[in-house]
Amino acid sequence: MGLCSLKDNRDSNSSVSATQSSIHLSDFELVKVVGRGGFGRVWQVRCPAFDTTHALKQISKARVLAKNSVSAVMNERLLLVKLKHDFIVNLHYAFQDQEYLYLVLDLKLGGDLRYHLGKCKRFSEGQTSTLYIEFFVACILQGLRYLHEQGLIHRDIKPENLVLDSSGYVHITDFGIARVWQPDNGRETSGTPGYMAPEVMCRQNHGVAVDYFALGVLCYECMLGRRPYQGKSRKEIRDAMLQKQASVQTQDIPAGWSVHSADFVNRLLQRKPVQRLGRNGPDEVFAHPWLQGVEWAKIQSRQLPSPFLPSYQDNFDPSILSQSDPWSLANGDVVKQQEHALRLPATQQLFAGYHYQPVL
Repeated sequence: MGLCSLKDNRDSNSSVSATQSSIHLSDFELVKVVGRGGFGRVWQVRCPAFDTTHALKQISKARVLAKNSVSAVMNERLLLVKLKHDFIVNLHYAFQDQEYLYLVLDLKLGGDLRYHLGKCKRFSEGQTSTLYIEFFVACILQGLRYLHEQGLIHRDIKPENLVLDSSGYVHITDFGIARVWQPDNGRETSGTPGYMAPEVMCRQNHGVAVDYFALGVLCYECMLGRRPYQGKSRKEIRDAMLQKQASVQTQDIPAGWSVHSADFVNRLLQRKPVQRLGRNGPDEVFAHPWLQGVEWAKIQSRQLPSPFLPSYQDNFDPSILSQSDPWSLANGDVVKQQEHALRLPATQQLFAGYHYQPVL
């Protein structure tokens, strides 16, 4: 299969250090687009040499430069090299050419949770032994515990960054704004406003509790079909947070959801970090009454069947699947503004060290 709209630029600029590596775009066959982000597309690809499939995250250097996000993309690559866990999307290779950065990652074909929430509107707890959302939350908590044990805060837990594999297990992805925790981090205010904790919104120092707040927002959304704090801008959402503590009231608990599940959500959504479930570590989250029936060892070993199995075919938003969609920045204004800069060795040097290829 051809490389569609992508092109191999490995010989176009000898100043790019990654061109000296043994991993190139031509080593992969593109299958289809499975995701889009602020900097580019995510492709399902096949590596013929090993007969393996992966996700290929393609990042436009021009967009990165235009958004002053060089440090963010370099930080993501740096973190991914150090991480390896069953409940995150792991890195296999990283390389670059003159125009793009590439991350070769685990391929999860079950779609992201946003897609499934959009189809199902809201999930009901149901009466199965392991409930949909309870199972999803258990998977997410496994991933968060690992990340927090590494001293890392994800800072962007949301449905779009939670992807399902074909077995229905959830994995955390997108570490673009993840950071190693530092005590003085009040200036780190990036994130998705609807899922950001109040301490981040208000530019205060923050810790792992921000990830648990985002998990609370996710659970609230699954339960009631909307996020707890609404607004068209970051300021409106922040003002809504400051005005009133959101919570699931007893009379608002949907059929099939339990009082314990509502309490779980309410304790995660506490505006003050010192009062939030998870502030003292993952054990107090794992021990919550709503999760008492979770078979943690079986989930960790992936021996427990998921109550929710994605479709074998329809797990991605159709709007991102068309390869003929005019996404390419080749003639875009951003590239025109940055194309001269990309030709400069000094600009390419900003991305030096991006290459990663494990020793086999």
